[in-house]
Amino acid sequence: MKIVETERGVTVSFHVKPRSRKFKVVVENGEIVVHCREKPVKGKVNKELVKEFSRLFHKRVELISGFTSKQKVLLIRDADRKEVEKHLFS
Repeated sequence: MKIVETERGVTVSFHVKPRSRKFKVVVENGEIVVHCREKPVKGKVNKELVKEFSRLFHKRVELISGFTSKQKVLLIRDADRKEVEKHLFS
């Protein structure tokens, strides 16, 4: 599980499981796992991640790594680590 506070916001590293019944964030074996509804085709999962994390945090979110991988890194702008952990794990 990797959540890092930077000067631009907070980065969250996680594993994605596409084609799930619903969007949810869980911790499995100490790693953040995000279950997405979309298929991994033409960036649909990436768009869903940005949309859902933006909705969850009410902040601007960018995918900064893992565009074609199941390992992703998102940047949540203008957030702090405690806020991110609170939203993800409550």
